[in-house]
Amino acid sequence: RPKPNVHEHYRSESVAQERCVLARLIGPNDAFTEKPLEELTGLAETAGTQVLGGVVQKRETPDPKSFLGKGKVEELKHLVALHEADVVVFDNDLSPSQTRNLEKSVGTKVIDRTELILDIFASNARTHEARLAVELAQLEYSLPRLKRMWTHLSRQTMGVGMRGPGEKQLEVDRRLVEKRIHELKLDLQKVEKRKEREVAGRRDYLTVSLVGYTNAGKSTLMNTLTNADVEAVNKLFATLDTRTRRWTLPSWGPVLLSDTVGFIRDLPHKLVASFRATLEEAREADLLLHVADASNPAVLEQISAVYGVLHELGIDEKQTLLVINKIDVPGAEERMQAVQNRYPYSVCISARSGAGLDALAARVSAALSSNFVTLSVRLDVSDGKSMAWLSKVGDVTSKQFHDTHVEIHVRLPARHAGRMVRDGFEVEVLRGQLPEIKPDVEPWEESLPTTVDKGVDKGVDFQRGEEVA
Repeated sequence: RPKPNVHEHYRSESVAQERCVLARLIGPNDAFTEKPLEELTGLAETAGTQVLGGVVQKRETPDPKSFLGKGKVEELKHLVALHEADVVVFDNDLSPSQTRNLEKSVGTKVIDRTELILDIFASNARTHEARLAVELAQLEYSLPRLKRMWTHLSRQTMGVGMRGPGEKQLEVDRRLVEKRIHELKLDLQKVEKRKEREVAGRRDYLTVSLVGYTNAGKSTLMNTLTNADVEAVNKLFATLDTRTRRWTLPSWGPVLLSDTVGFIRDLPHKLVASFRATLEEAREADLLLHVADASNPAVLEQISAVYGVLHELGIDEKQTLLVINKIDVPGAEERMQAVQNRYPYSVCISARSGAGLDALAARVSAALSSNFVTLSVRLDVSDGKSMAWLSKVGDVTSKQFHDTHVEIHVRLPARHAGRMVRDGFEVEVLRGQLPEIKPDVEPWEESLPTTVDKGVDKGVDFQRGEEVA
């Protein structure tokens, strides 16, 4: 069948329904399984392509021009011609020049891992927030690649009295893309602030957030624990938006459970940045449940990849409980043992059958209890609002009424205890330890400079009114 010239392809169009060939270069430090193209095959099929074959090369360093060696490029070209492929998908990130050189060599469109993931995210984005985040990541990815996205690079025709070389269409396109990126960042800043207010409005409840590799079973686990009706399918990146439901822990009470977007190896940095608002729930959670897939041969590498993304988000030191899911899948027992050898405090469950969920609830309760303190609080007898709040956020064990005041013994999260101290309540710590009390800072105060030049190396600390070196 006739094949279009590669440069006639508009680069941002979806790869859905296209015939594709896969390629991967494995470096000396890259982890891989017996089927090194298995994950890429899943990504390509999720994007809607028909996978026809693939090539793998082990190499110390990528070729600076064509990424693969010359022999592998010829093998790839032959495979493309044999299957009449429409696109070659790499399991690596390519530079714009490498992509352009490969397209000339193999005679068809070439996309890298980042572009494929962005395509999947664009297909699965359902809400306004997710669409904004995906569009921003796509535009930031495409900006340095505009030269190969367009064929109309002729000079613009200028009007009478405006003769001259004019402006290249490429420059016009770049300026339009940069303007759109600026607009999207402003819109996402508004979304992020709104999300922060939403999360702050739920601070009276303890929050638990599900994180983990994509398709590890987070949504299935959420449905099982909360009787939610969120989409749970055997599909990569089925969840792009955060869902929050109430989870009632036995002998504990209700907590809020959130399901977040799944992670993956080499998740594009721009995508992580774009989805910061969506991941606000995970950043503010009291406990993270890191769900891992015991049915996957690369489960240990997937766990490491998730911890890498959590580090990038700045929440890798947050209290985390590793949950090994899908233990009822044939062949999972051996991998489950390998994970437990490395992470002995992990919990093994099956979200689908319900096995191990009682142990999970007990471990979550114990983890949340570690951040509790027991207080004796003295309130005015007329302060019914504070009494109701203490009953809402904590476990009131006793009340002793006196003529003018009431003394309440209550067990509650440390952050709420710190709030009571900060608000000037008369409290006594009976058990546990109060968190460090930080002064409230208004948003306008955060923008103030902390120091001002005074001579060569001195300034004044505006917060303390002291001279500092």
